[in-house]
Amino acid sequence: MNMHDLLDQLSGYFSDIRSRPWHVILTAWCVACIGWIGMLNIPDRYQAAARVYVDSQSLLRPLLSGITVQPNINEQVTIMANTLISRPNLEKVARMTDMDLLAKTPAQMERVIADLNKNLTLKSTGYGDLYTIAYENRNPTLARKVVQALLTIFVENGLGNNRKDITSSQKFIEEQLKDYEIKLETAENDLKNFKIKNAGLMPGEMGQDYFSKISDMQDQMRQTEMELHEAENRRDSYKRQLSGEDPTLLTDAISSSNTPEIDARIESLKKNLDTLRLKYTDQYPDIVATKNLINELEASKKKESKSRRPLSGSGPSTLYQQLNVSLVEATAQAEALKGKLDAYHSQYAQLRGQANRIPEVESEYAQLTRNYDIYKKNYETLLSRGESAKLSGEMQNKTDIVDFKVIDPPRVPLTPSFPNRPLLASIILLGALVCGLALAFLIGQLKPLVRSKKSIEAITDFPLLGIITLIENAQSRTLKHRSRIFQGISLGGLFVVYAGIMTKYLMSAAQ
Repeated sequence: MNMHDLLDQLSGYFSDIRSRPWHVILTAWCVACIGWIGMLNIPDRYQAAARVYVDSQSLLRPLLSGITVQPNINEQVTIMANTLISRPNLEKVARMTDMDLLAKTPAQMERVIADLNKNLTLKSTGYGDLYTIAYENRNPTLARKVVQALLTIFVENGLGNNRKDITSSQKFIEEQLKDYEIKLETAENDLKNFKIKNAGLMPGEMGQDYFSKISDMQDQMRQTEMELHEAENRRDSYKRQLSGEDPTLLTDAISSSNTPEIDARIESLKKNLDTLRLKYTDQYPDIVATKNLINELEASKKKESKSRRPLSGSGPSTLYQQLNVSLVEATAQAEALKGKLDAYHSQYAQLRGQANRIPEVESEYAQLTRNYDIYKKNYETLLSRGESAKLSGEMQNKTDIVDFKVIDPPRVPLTPSFPNRPLLASIILLGALVCGLALAFLIGQLKPLVRSKKSIEAITDFPLLGIITLIENAQSRTLKHRSRIFQGISLGGLFVVYAGIMTKYLMSAAQ
C-alpha cells in the first residue's frame, strides 16, 4: 500500500463518520450527560494543610560547644517526621478530634485509623527544614482539626523527646556514678588492706625495693660482726689483765673510769635510745642492743656500789676496780652487739623466706592498682559527663534548642480539593466526543458505503463503465440544510452546557 492508497483509506473513514453526524452528536450527549451527572454525585473532599519550619540553628549551640551534649537535631527531627504518622500518634489524633466517639466497635475504630493513615500526609520541602502537614476529609472542619492535632503532636514530640532524652541520660549517668563510687571505695579498701597485710613486701616501699633491703641487711650484718669482734677482743683483753695473763698491758689499760663515768655512759646511751625511738619501733635491733647495754651498765653500777669499801688510797685496789668496770662495759657491749646480730640474722632469714612471695605480691598489687585506676578514671569521666548532661538539661528547660515556627496555620477549606470538577468536566466532554466518533466509525465499518470508483471495482472485480450523478431538488437541499442547522445547535448546546459547568465551578473557586 502506497501513500496515495493510505490517504484514500483515511478519506473513506472520514466520509463514513461525516455521513453519520447524528450518531456522533447523540452519543456525545448521552456520554457527557451520564459523566457530568456522575461527576456531580461524587462527594466533595476538603484538604486542610499547615506548614511548619523547624529552626535548629540556635545561637547557644556554638557558644556551649564542648561543654554540653550537642545532639544531632536535624537527624532527630527527620526521624521524628518519618515516624509521626504512626499508630500511637493516629490514635492520639482520633482522641483529640473526637473521631473515636464515632467508633462504637473495634472494627469501626480500625476504619478510622485506616482513614487517617491513608489521607494524612507529611512532606518535606527541598530545604529539609520546612514540613507540610495535610489531611483530606469530607468534613472541612474535621480536616482542620486533624491537621491542628497532628501539628501539636509534631511540636510537642520535638520538644519533649529532647528533654526526655536528656533526663534519661542524666538518670543513667547518676546510676552509673553510684555504682562506680561503690566500686572505687571497694578498690581503695582492698588496696589499703593489701598494703597493711604485705607491709615490707610492697614494691618501692620507703624508697627501697626488696633486693635493696637484702643488700642493706647484709651490709649491716657485716658491720655488726666487725663491731662484735672488736668488742669481744676488748673483753678478752680485760679478762687477761685481771687474771694476770698479760701484766704488761695492765698499766696501758688503766683508765680513769669510776662511777661518774658509768653514769655519763648510761646518760649518753639513753639519749641515743630516745633518738632511735623517734625513727624506729622497740623491736628495732639497735634499740634492743642499746637497752641491753644500759641494763648491763646499771647492773654493774649497782654491783660496784655494793662491793665498794673505804680504800686506804693504795693503787692496786683502784686499778682493780677500773679494770672490772671496763670489763663489764666490754662484756655488755659484746652481748648487745651479739643480740643485734642475732636480730639481723632473724630479719635476714625472714626476708629470704619471703623471696617467693615477692612476684606474687607485685602482681596482685599491680592488678589492684590497675583496677583502682580504671574505676577512678571512669568515675571522673562519668562525673564530668554528668555535669555536662546537667547543664544540657538546664539549657533544654530554659531555652528552645529547636524552634518550631508555624508558617501557615491550618484553616477550614472553602473549596473541595477533590474532585477537580473543571478538569473532570473537560475530560468527560472530550471522552464523549471520542465515543461519538468511535461509534460512527464502528457503524461505518459494519455497514460500509461505496464512495469511489475504485471501491466498486474492488468489490465487483469488473471495470466501471460510467457514473450516474444524483441531482438534488430544492426540497432535498432544504431538508439537508435544516439538518445541518439542528446538528450545529445540538453540538453547540453540548458546549454551552460544558461552559455553564466550567463557569459555575471556576467562580466558586475564585470566591
